[in-house]
Formats: sequence, C-alpha cells, structure tokens
Amino acid sequence: MEKAPISTLEDNPLSAIELRRTPLFAACVELGAKMTGFGGWEMPVQFAGLMEEHRTVRSGVGCFDISHMGKLELQGPWQTALGQLVPSDLSPLQSGQGKYTVLLNEQGGIVDDLIVYSEGDDLATVIINAATTAKDLAWLAAHLDPAVTVIDRSPEQILIAVQGPTAAATLQPWITADLGQLKFYRSIRTHLGTDAVFMARTGYTGEDGFEIMLDLEAGQRLWQRLIAAGVAPCGLGSRDTLRLEAAMALYGQDITEETTPFEGSLDWLVHLDRKGDFLGRAALEAQQAAGIPRRLVGLSLPDRHIARHDYPVLHQGETVGIVTSGTFSPTLNRPIALAYVPTALAEVGQALEVQIRNKFITAEVVNRPFYRRPKS
Repeated sequence: MEKAPISTLEDNPLSAIELRRTPLFAACVELGAKMTGFGGWEMPVQFAGLMEEHRTVRSGVGCFDISHMGKLELQGPWQTALGQLVPSDLSPLQSGQGKYTVLLNEQGGIVDDLIVYSEGDDLATVIINAATTAKDLAWLAAHLDPAVTVIDRSPEQILIAVQGPTAAATLQPWITADLGQLKFYRSIRTHLGTDAVFMARTGYTGEDGFEIMLDLEAGQRLWQRLIAAGVAPCGLGSRDTLRLEAAMALYGQDITEETTPFEGSLDWLVHLDRKGDFLGRAALEAQQAAGIPRRLVGLSLPDRHIARHDYPVLHQGETVGIVTSGTFSPTLNRPIALAYVPTALAEVGQALEVQIRNKFITAEVVNRPFYRRPKS
C-alpha cells in the first residue's frame, strides 16, 4: 500500500544553490521551523507538523509567512492596460475590490495567475507568484502599455496570511477598521496600532482569512504579536494540502504556459463577451470553437493510495491523462488529486485508474472543490 504523504510539494532539500530568505526567516527558525527550498526561497515547510497545522487552520486560526510572493504596484491607467493581457474584464473593479485572473501568452497559455486589487483609477496592487516574479516583471515590461508604471514592492514588504474561521475575531481588536464590513476579495488600507497596513480578505486555504501587507519593521511586529496571541505558525506543507482540498491551482504544476484557462477549468475567468481585444483571445476563441481537448478534474481514490504529480491516468487500459497534484486529505480522510483528462472523460462519476508504481488504482472524477467551508 502506498504510504500517504501529506503535502503535494516536492521534497526539495537545501542544496549548495543560494536560496533567498524572507524578512521573517530568523523568526521562523526560532520557532523550530523545518526549512525547505521552494521556488528559489528557503521557506518553512512545517512547524508543529503538517497534520496539526492543517487541522488548526480548518478549526481555528494559523499564520503563514508568504513574504516570498511578488508584490507589484501599478501606477497609471492600469485597468485598460492590464485588461489587454488577461482574459477577465477588469473594468467593473471599483476601489477596494479584487479579482483573481491570469496573464496569457499569444497561444492562450497561462503565464502566471495573480490577484489584482483596485485602489482607484490610477493605482492597483498586484500579488503574483514568488517563482515567477522576475518572469512576470519582464513580461509586463514587454507587453504592458508604457503609460502604466510597474513598481516592484516585493523587497520592502512583508506579507502574512492569517487563515481560519477565527481569523477575523483574532485580528479585530488590533485593527481600526470593522472587519465585519470587509467582504471576500475586498481590500482596505487601515492601521494595526500605529502601523499602516494593506489588508485583503482572501487566502489560499479555502477558509476565511486575510492577507496583510506591511513594511518590514511593522511586519516583524505583527508576526510576533500573532505568535504571542497563540496563533499557530504554519508552513508551506499545510498551505499546500489546504489549497488542494479547496481545489485551488498551483502555478507551474496544475496550470502552466502550456495550459489554457479552459483546459485548467478556469472558464469563469474568460470573458469573451467583453469589449476590446486581449492577448491570447484569438487562441481561446479557436479552442472554444474546436472543442476543449482536455480538462483539469478532481479525483477521489480509495484507502490511502496517493496519486502523486506526474502519475499516469488510464481508461480501459490506455493512458489518457496525468496527475498534477495529489495528497491524502486530512479533512476528508481520503486521497484526492487533480489531473488532466480528455474532456469526454471529465464528467463527475467517470471511472478511471491511476498507475501507482506497479498497481492500477481505481479513481473517480468528483466535484470540486473537494472541501467547502461551512457557511457562517
């Protein structure tokens, strides 16, 4: 029987390659974090343990150092300019509203996924993936209207995710704004004590929570305050299993420059009825007209058989697809996975197989997300 790993992340032991460190690195080490290489950064993969951290976020509150993420500021007429590079209509965004979307290449492939927060007609904050920050900056320099200035705020900002059903109750006594009025995918600039903060009600865990961006000294103070208040520090391992239960795509693994939003089951990001052109539009229209050849689906497996990244997916003895992410779900107590399969085999209830070493394990296409947080 396959031994059940917890995280879908590859085990990347530290090597002679110089890895970057976030401003909270020393604080994480002091808390006993086990470190790993991830996307060019030396990051905490776990503190108390992946299972414990995962369950803490599902039932209470945990905090994550995500300062490695790219943090960009767009100055100028960003809605029109950035709208030419993404398939989503950004024009309805009002100040304080955010949107998840993707940068596209001419073939309709995904250059990166990102969250755009409007702060007015001439200002936006954009959060991008850590490993693709340099690539994204080069892409924007080559394709974005020069009327928009891109400023990389990554080195001067700390980003902390506070996630879980009690996140709001934990933060509210420290925050001047009423968090009860901050809806999901909304952002504010407010104060935590005397420290100015950018705060968005979002996250990568499938739970309620916030991502808080501050300058370096203020970020250090917030981290220490969270730990002193009993908020559990959590690593990338539990963040990965949490996001997979919520069926949130991991860039570079579940979606890439070789996958379109349609193939990645991100149809809701594509607004072909919007006005104006955008990079990759013709390719997406052609793919939609011809028929989407494959889809990213959710799989459920029996017992503790874990479908790992790159494992083959079979139907009637023939390889038809590939697993992109897989883990044992601590919340659901069963193995789950994301995989690409032909569209004809992507319907919920479809029986498939996953090759795990020398065994062919039955799998079933199931609804996504695998886990949905209870309504409050």
